[in-house]
Amino acid sequence: MGRPLSVVGVIGLGTVGSALTALLSRAGVRVVAVEGGRQALRAARDRLGPIENVVCAEELPSTVDIVIEALPESAALKTKVLRRVHARCAPETVFVTTTTGHSVADIAAGSGRPDRTLGLHWGEPSPAPDGLVLELVRAPGTGEFAVARAGELIRLLGGTAVRTGGVGGALILGLLNGAARMYDDGYAGGADIDTAMRLGCGLPVGPLARLDRIGLDTARDSLRALHDRTGDDTFAPAPVLDRLIGAGRLGLKIGRGFHSYPAAEARPMAEVPPGRPVRRIGIVGSGQMASGIAEVCARAGLPTTVVGRTEPRVKEALAAVEASLDRRVRRGKVTPRELAAVMDRLTGATELDALGDCDLVVEAVVEDLTVKRAVFGRLDRATPPGTVLATTTSSLPVLACATATGRPADVVGMHFFNPAPVMRLVEVAPTRLTAPAVTATAHALATALGKHAIGCGDRTGFIVNALLIPYLNHAVRLHQDGRAGVDDIDAIMTEGYGMPVGPLALLDLIGLDVALAIQQRLYAASPEPRLAPATLLTDLVAAGHLGRKTGHGFRTHTDGETAS
Repeated sequence: MGRPLSVVGVIGLGTVGSALTALLSRAGVRVVAVEGGRQALRAARDRLGPIENVVCAEELPSTVDIVIEALPESAALKTKVLRRVHARCAPETVFVTTTTGHSVADIAAGSGRPDRTLGLHWGEPSPAPDGLVLELVRAPGTGEFAVARAGELIRLLGGTAVRTGGVGGALILGLLNGAARMYDDGYAGGADIDTAMRLGCGLPVGPLARLDRIGLDTARDSLRALHDRTGDDTFAPAPVLDRLIGAGRLGLKIGRGFHSYPAAEARPMAEVPPGRPVRRIGIVGSGQMASGIAEVCARAGLPTTVVGRTEPRVKEALAAVEASLDRRVRRGKVTPRELAAVMDRLTGATELDALGDCDLVVEAVVEDLTVKRAVFGRLDRATPPGTVLATTTSSLPVLACATATGRPADVVGMHFFNPAPVMRLVEVAPTRLTAPAVTATAHALATALGKHAIGCGDRTGFIVNALLIPYLNHAVRLHQDGRAGVDDIDAIMTEGYGMPVGPLALLDLIGLDVALAIQQRLYAASPEPRLAPATLLTDLVAAGHLGRKTGHGFRTHTDGETAS
């Protein structure tokens, strides 16, 4: 390879370039930072402090081993500057572009040294010194020398590389753009969208807060570049980005974007109508969701009746609650006396008439509209007027359940997340016919159960599934197109972007059939090409490869272990 890597040039000292310059310096690498214009040079020198070598492009030493381009997302600008630098650098100098939206192959060709150019992308605008994971993107002409040199750089930083076709940036930007669209539609507020995705999906940062961290102008330009290159409307920038940028709200770097910093603006407290008293709860269903909600309600001190189709199913549901509590006893979270008290509050039945004295009933049966409407029709007859009837649907219209009754004002959506005893989020979705007091009752109950209630409209997928499932579907499309393998996609999203679970691993966990059904409903509600179910997802479900529950999905699962 020649002499060891000793000098790195960083061109562009915005958010990414400044962070990389500081990170390289801390790793003991000699850094020459490049900025254009006298004013920009002075500002960079003031900002970077101990970094002595802040120069213009014409002063970049020819002996630099690697040049990292961290310029704004303009292919013309990137190639123009790299070509200028190409004329100064030695033939063995390797060029690295941090582009997210543009083709690395095009930038490599325009740089003047296609065999010495590749892409490296950091998951965060401010790379962390620990656990640094980078996406390495080779152009068709990239030589092994350039790849080895980039590997040496990554090792000096104490990081690892995942070789992909640039899927991480595409996946994260598609997800963030979807959140911006949802905000733009007025469907939910920025704080609610971010809270829902943090609590419902375990994201380390809400999607709108993440856009603020990236910079709305940077994100918008990357999305435009991806949209221009791919034609995929997933990347057509949400109009709100242009509006916020036009108003000077660029995100964290200036203190205002979707949120305001250092502290988010306080939201005005809306007038909340009084809710209805809830002293007794009914649960319809006997599966995992039903037993989980029953446990949560009984632990909160509410007498709870579980109604299942058959006596054995009811006994199984109550046994599932007891087993869950017993695990908590063994971990020291619950005492045996508390377990006994919770079980005393639980009763089981096989007829809906047993719910006649309940103040609120939660329907938690199979996600099938015909079945749910039948249950609500029977609940209408079995419970007195004023009883709040809630559905736990995650993707079906709440209004369709409500109109199966003669009192749609009493019906509301309460989407608990699975497992209910653990997950803190509840999406409360009233219809246009839901009485304000019923909505208030659902919010109050969720709070009493120790949950965080987020209000949203009666729209397919609510907040979380409307953002999460298309993101998972997008990951499948990128894999089926040969952009990256299963392990690489999951690795870059977990290790590079902080996702709690990789998208393909998550599909195996929740069930490919479940995800496909939700994606199909989203597509039916809004038949846009970007929402069409991925062919591979449809094919795997048709073949019976549904994930962990069948042993085969994107991976093979045997005896609790996973094989790729």
